[in-house]
Amino acid sequence: MEGLKKIVAKEALKFIDDDMVVGLGTGSTTAYFIKYLGKLIMEDELEDVYGVPTSYQARLLALESGVPVVGLDEVDAIDVAVDGADEVDPHLNLIKGRGAALTMEKIIEYRAGTFVVLVDESKLVDYLGQKMPVPIEVIPAVWRAIKEELEVFNATAELRMAAKKDGPVVTDNGNFILDAHFPKIDDPLDLEIELNNIPGVVENGIFADIADIVLVGTKEGVKKLER
Repeated sequence: MEGLKKIVAKEALKFIDDDMVVGLGTGSTTAYFIKYLGKLIMEDELEDVYGVPTSYQARLLALESGVPVVGLDEVDAIDVAVDGADEVDPHLNLIKGRGAALTMEKIIEYRAGTFVVLVDESKLVDYLGQKMPVPIEVIPAVWRAIKEELEVFNATAELRMAAKKDGPVVTDNGNFILDAHFPKIDDPLDLEIELNNIPGVVENGIFADIADIVLVGTKEGVKKLER
């Protein structure tokens, strides 16, 4: 699996050129991309390339790898954003957010001229929600109320607990994550909008109609899917 992540990360470098601002996603696959990007910059194979990170994790890795980092408010535009996904349906709608960075990911990737998604073939599904829950970032004070409200959507949700600390996962924004299991999601865009209309929801992990290109790592090589 790590080999597939590496080959798609290297393939994504083909979308990067001099004088670009690049959105840097969060997660294990994108981490390889950031490291490879830093290597090209350090070796002067790319010039005047700046990264806009989607999380503290991406920011720290970029700085360690030699990628100059800027904030979203410091740039006029983002040329390309590169990130992973937890699920990709046949229409290139996504579920993202296992790294709990979904809010800034959506903000940056929505504004990118081109959004390139890196996955291995296990992430391809017939419909969203087939394998993964939908992460929902919520204001901590109302997580129980939102969990109950999700029952209207025939969904069951759990508060995501931290693996190496006591208590729940806390996002970079200081919020909690609910992982919501839905029945088959027939209309991702409609559900994305409806979830965000719930008071107390900051953002959710459905990324509908955003991805431009999906690079899929397979045993036969990289497959390119386009909207």
